[in-house]
Order: sequence, then structure tokens, then C-alpha cells
Amino acid sequence: MGTTQLHRGRLIDHIQLVVRDLEASREFYTAILKVLEIPVIDTPDGYFWADELVVSSPESAASQGAPTGRHHLAFQVKDRATVDAFHRTALAHGARDNGAPGERAYHPGYYAAFVLDPDGNNIEAVHHGEARRSAPSVVIDF
Repeated sequence: MGTTQLHRGRLIDHIQLVVRDLEASREFYTAILKVLEIPVIDTPDGYFWADELVVSSPESAASQGAPTGRHHLAFQVKDRATVDAFHRTALAHGARDNGAPGERAYHPGYYAAFVLDPDGNNIEAVHHGEARRSAPSVVIDF
């Protein structure tokens, strides 16, 4: 992978989506992750990755030859404006609306938007409202 630093300490270590059209997914995820300020790293091995998200083709060695089913993946973002920008950008890059930006009843301050990516995965951007963190993440250097 070529990385010398990882950020850990959150619930999910990583998730892999195996998609039908890697190029369509690369365009979609590169666009929305740019809004979220998360870099996308390309590899020559039939996949790309961003933080703990790996997206691959069925032909990649890690995929076992079949696309994954429908998943729900939520990105935590810094503010409501980023939720709004995520939704606009996703729709402009081939997503289908699955819930416009707005407050949800999950807890006070939960502001989110939902889209379906090119493979039908439910992708969410959520801002949980004002909160204080003890640390943004745990940094692991190699």
C-alpha cells in the first residue's frame, strides 16, 4: 500500500466494497471524498482506497470474484455545510437521492444526507452536532 501512517481507534477498522464498474465508482468516491477532505489512493492491483474504505473490482485478488451486496456506509463530517456539499456532489456524480440533507430523529443534532452509489450502496454523510472529542483519532506510524 505504501502508507507509513494510519489513523485508528474508531469502531470500524476497514470496509471493502466490490463493485461492478470500478471506474464509475472511482469517479463517484473521488468526488464525494474530496468534499469530505479524504484523499483517494489508487493502486495498480484492481482497487483504490481512502482511509478505511477499500473499493475493488470483482477481478481483484481480495474480492473472491463477486460484487458485495447492498451496504450502508456513513461518513462522519465536520459540519452541516459539508453534509449539504456531499449530497450535491454525489448527485452530480451519478448517485441517486436516498434522503435529502436534514435533521433525523436518531438523536438531537443528527443532520445527515443519504445517496445510493453506482452499485446501490446507501452512502451517508452525518454531522452529529456540536461535540467535544478527546482526540480526532489514534495515529499509528510505521
